[in-house]
Amino acid sequence: MKLYFAPGACSLADHIAMHEAGLDFDRVKVDLKTKMTEDGTPFDDINPKSYVPVVEFDDGKRLTENIAILSWVAQKAPSLAPSGEDGQMRLLEMLAFISTEIHKQFARVFRPSSDAEATAAREKIGKRFALIAKSMQGDYLFGDKASVADAYLFTMLTWAKKMSVDMPAELEAFYQRMRERPAVKLAFEHEGLE
Repeated sequence: MKLYFAPGACSLADHIAMHEAGLDFDRVKVDLKTKMTEDGTPFDDINPKSYVPVVEFDDGKRLTENIAILSWVAQKAPSLAPSGEDGQMRLLEMLAFISTEIHKQFARVFRPSSDAEATAAREKIGKRFALIAKSMQGDYLFGDKASVADAYLFTMLTWAKKMSVDMPAELEAFYQRMRERPAVKLAFEHEGLE
C-alpha cells in the first residue's frame, strides 16, 4: 500500500491516521507545483484530480479524498472512531465539517484574491474553530482518545499556525497534545516538517 502525499499538505492527516492505525505503507512524495512524484511519474497519471491524498492499495485500486481515506482508516482501526450507536455518523459529520467549513476556507487564506477575502476567510475559520472548541468532549474531539478526525483537525491547526490564524486556547492545548503523539512525530519526520 502507498500513500501519495505532499509535505504539510492535507495528506498529513491521512499520514498521521495511518500511523495511528499501525498500518504498513510506503510513502510517495508529490511535488504539487510540478505535478510529479519523487520517482518522476506524472502525478496526474496517479490522480487525475491533481491533488493529494491518494492511497494506492496492493491490488492497484486507489482511494482519494480525506473523508473517504480517513473513514477507511477508521474501519481498519475502530479505536480511531468514536464508539457507540451513532459513532460512525458523528465521525462522518465531523470529517465533513472540517473538510467543507475549514479546509476549503484555507484556499482563501493561502491564495486570496484580495485582502478583504483573506480577512473574511480568517474570520470564518476562527468561528469554526470556536464551534469545535465548544463541542470537544475531552482532550480530543470525541473524548479521551484520538480519532482520525483529530488528525484532520490537527492538520488544519498546523496551517493556522503557519498562516497566523487565531485559535481558541482549547485548540492550542489540543494542538500541543497531538504534537506529542508518536504517530504525529513520525509523520512529521517522514515529511521533513519541524
